[in-house]
Amino acid sequence: MIQKDILENLRVSYQASSLDIDDCDQIPEKQFNKWFAEALSSQCDEPNAFVLSTVLEGQPRGRVVLLKGVEKDCLIFYTNYQSAKGQEIQENDKVSATFLWLPLQRQIRIEGTIVKITSDLSDDYFQKRPRGSQIGAIASPQSEVVSSRTELEKLFQETENKFEHDLILPRPAHWGGYAIKPTYFEFWQGRRNRLHDRIIYIKQASTWARHRLAP
Repeated sequence: MIQKDILENLRVSYQASSLDIDDCDQIPEKQFNKWFAEALSSQCDEPNAFVLSTVLEGQPRGRVVLLKGVEKDCLIFYTNYQSAKGQEIQENDKVSATFLWLPLQRQIRIEGTIVKITSDLSDDYFQKRPRGSQIGAIASPQSEVVSSRTELEKLFQETENKFEHDLILPRPAHWGGYAIKPTYFEFWQGRRNRLHDRIIYIKQASTWARHRLAP
């Protein structure tokens, strides 16, 4: 067990930057694009990683996925539709996405609804993936219980053998993309003394309302 005093004394003084409401774009998607570009420039590990949170029978569930596109102001990621998160999304289309960029002492929290993207978009991205990733997507029964690592590697090898003469692999019907349509944004900038800057955007019909929250 981690010692209590170690955890209690883990602290960072946030003073990398500040965020004023007047400096934020009136359109949250543009503010997101600005911060994402700065995260890319910071060379932090996988700046497109975010925690996707879903709900199953009242129980929140989260996991890290990767942002792979932005289409019509929607955030796009890809997964197995039959996975746990796929089943949770089918039951409840309300989700949240949380980005954390520690080098910049920034976080973005997004809430919204989610839908599957078109087959054409999923087909296009699938063909851009490394061949090994394509085979893994076809072979893996994601979120199902398996007996061992050996079983997974056997499934992968069997799939690789099946398509060894195929230059183009077919995208499996159970794999594809989702689009998150935001209805809420929160931009968080760490500040000294825990007086963090928090600027939120709330969707109101076709416009966005901006507010500052207390930390």
